[in-house]
Amino acid sequence: MVLLSFYGCSGQEGKKNPESQDNDNQDGQTKTFTNPLLPSGPDPYSTYHNGYYHYTSTVGNKLVLKRVKKLANLGNAEVKTIWTPPEGTQYSHEIWAPEVHYIEGKWYVYFAADDGDNNTHRMYAVENTSEDPFEGTFEFKGKIAAATDKWAIDGNVFSYKSQLYMIWSGWEGDENGQQDIFIAKMKNPLEIEGERVKISSPTLDWEKHWDTGTSLENPPEVFVNEGPQYLSHDDKIFIVFSASGCWTDYYSLGLLTFTGTDNLLDPKAWVKSGEPIFKQSQKNGVFAPGHNSFFKSPDGTEDWILYHANSKPGQGCGSLRSPRMQKIMWDEKGYPVLGNPVSEKEEIEIPSE
Repeated sequence: MVLLSFYGCSGQEGKKNPESQDNDNQDGQTKTFTNPLLPSGPDPYSTYHNGYYHYTSTVGNKLVLKRVKKLANLGNAEVKTIWTPPEGTQYSHEIWAPEVHYIEGKWYVYFAADDGDNNTHRMYAVENTSEDPFEGTFEFKGKIAAATDKWAIDGNVFSYKSQLYMIWSGWEGDENGQQDIFIAKMKNPLEIEGERVKISSPTLDWEKHWDTGTSLENPPEVFVNEGPQYLSHDDKIFIVFSASGCWTDYYSLGLLTFTGTDNLLDPKAWVKSGEPIFKQSQKNGVFAPGHNSFFKSPDGTEDWILYHANSKPGQGCGSLRSPRMQKIMWDEKGYPVLGNPVSEKEEIEIPSE
């Protein structure tokens, strides 16, 4: 079996916006919204800067950036293709899970890509030195890899105590295999420092759904942990990740909790939740929720999750995955409470301004 071959479907946009700004409704008096935010948009990610949410998701053959003041109005966002790969390179195809970051006064988009063969997937980055990412040029800066340089997708970059880190999903070996979660320090936004450390492998039953039903009686020996995302609250550090095959309705989110002091590279300091913290809701008509990111409300008082999901069972791992968002809460111990993915019929108050 070839892991994640279904991702090839994610290169389709369910509905394309023209590449021009539509401000007529961006700043409307919207007070509530319903999910999904767009008809299509796998692997959604956003960064808030200078009063705007800068949003990106998997298109498959290029990098597209959207900008809007309220994510609830994402359908009216300003849209720009910021980078299209040249033909015939190691990074010309299957451009997955881009993330847009503003680091040290520059814009970076991290993404996974290959040469048309999934086995060659690696992480790459483009950089824009303009204060406004819709101005200037995003220039290709090369591959970002640990010394071992193994298969890698779904890179997420974050800062902890003034040190940059990257977390991602990768293979331990050279052949098509199990997807684990790795972490490494970064020298700067474009280079990994030292070697990677594995902090999670798919070992629990809910991480091993491979078919459209429950776990197989004779399952393959390789399974999936992917889409890691850094999350912090008060003095607690978490990594939320996606588990099981994205083509199944059982795709869900798990939680890693850091129990150490300062060394994020200590694999023993990461403790995994025994059950998923976010999973399908047949009652609400939301299936295969996963590959999320997090953002704060414009006034900084609320925490929200941005994720993709399907509206019907069996819709797989392609362009039918649509971006959705909902507020998350925190329990008395400081752990995230995501609840159930909300119904598409439910009116939700927009993030606090």
